[in-house]
Amino acid sequence: GFELDVVTEYESTYLNVLDFGAKGDGKTDDTMAIQTAILACPKHGTVKIPKGTYYVKPLFLKSFVTIELVKGATLLGNIDRNQYPILPAQIQKADGSMLELSSWEGVSAPTFASIITGIEVEHVKMIGEGIIDENAQNSDWWINHKVQRGGAWRPKGIFLSNSSHIGFQGITVTNTPSWNLHPYFSSYIDFIDMKLISPKDSPNTDGCDPEACDHVNVIGVDFSVGDDCIAIKSGKYDLGMKYRRPTSNMVVRNCMMAYGHGAVVLGSEMSGGIKDLTVTQCYFKETDRGLRIKTRRGRGNSAIIDGITFENIYMDNVLTPLVMNMYYYCDDDGKTEYVWSKEKLPVDQRTPYLGSFKFKNIICENVHAAAGFFYGLPEQPIEKIELENVSFSYAENAEPFLPAMMSYLDPMLKEGLHFRYVNNVSLKNVRLKNPLNKPINLENVKNFEEN
Repeated sequence: GFELDVVTEYESTYLNVLDFGAKGDGKTDDTMAIQTAILACPKHGTVKIPKGTYYVKPLFLKSFVTIELVKGATLLGNIDRNQYPILPAQIQKADGSMLELSSWEGVSAPTFASIITGIEVEHVKMIGEGIIDENAQNSDWWINHKVQRGGAWRPKGIFLSNSSHIGFQGITVTNTPSWNLHPYFSSYIDFIDMKLISPKDSPNTDGCDPEACDHVNVIGVDFSVGDDCIAIKSGKYDLGMKYRRPTSNMVVRNCMMAYGHGAVVLGSEMSGGIKDLTVTQCYFKETDRGLRIKTRRGRGNSAIIDGITFENIYMDNVLTPLVMNMYYYCDDDGKTEYVWSKEKLPVDQRTPYLGSFKFKNIICENVHAAAGFFYGLPEQPIEKIELENVSFSYAENAEPFLPAMMSYLDPMLKEGLHFRYVNNVSLKNVRLKNPLNKPINLENVKNFEEN
């Protein structure tokens, strides 16, 4: 017969937040009771949050502690921003070094603490089938969202700063003020079997945005959010060039991504680089773009994206499945002539680099705008793009749409593959079913190979 030996991790104690005074009635502020249980929990212990609705302000994780949020338990976010502590952008250590504590869209900046916050913690787990409802729809987080108010930017759903060996499994996160999951300068982070749900029109509610992190696993996560499902980052110019810490060794597997702006996005705040990423066995449904790389002049010469593999992916009703854009125009500095110029400018410390990208075993059905849009810089072409066993078919009711967010680009309709300023393009068994115009469009491509 077949035998399977299983060894469970040691557990020193099992605490219940009700014993610490939590009520779980949805009205009482249970922050202090739950936080006390976490702080009181001995090393390798577990804190149980049983069925009930717990009205809370930000909670802070503790190293070597597991939190079990059971099915039927909800952490409900306080709707008053005045009740949220502020995380300064940086704090100075005794040795004079700075700890990057908090950021906003790629820049060191103060933010409000998140309902679940971890700072310099390690070996923490949060498990169970409970819900973290950030309650943003009942607060003012989504109102005038581009304006900093109260001295800090909006909180995330779960925020991890300078932490390592952290795992979340089974949890649902919903109605977040901004990004759902934001690990920052952290290592060995696992997000497994989670649901991330926010309204389609909720601002900046990206699903998972690791920033300057390594060894991140996103496995079996169900995304339905108001912005990019996954956006991999490493800071804007100042942060990226200072630390030159790429987000690296990341795996995205067995995920469902629906209704976001992009399914898996690299950038645009990627000045520290992104390296060694694999995205596999995923389903993308009704996102604007599928696999999307976005950068621009000014991100810096440490803004290197390389060693990227996308494979075994099915896309349905994704307007433009594959996009690589080195002219990304969002934010005020993205509208300058330096960014949009098609002239060959000098390569300097501000010039980003896109290296090797492999797209394999991908089916894209009901395409609207274009099958693929790849646009490098004249002075810094994309190095290598490989497509193998990739098929595209178009929606009968397709409507014109911008394939990429760049200046002076017209909407496209049922277009094929467009490559501009790419050094090496390799197509193996790539099929396009009835594009309106030429299936393969090459401009300033050095080496082209098709089998």
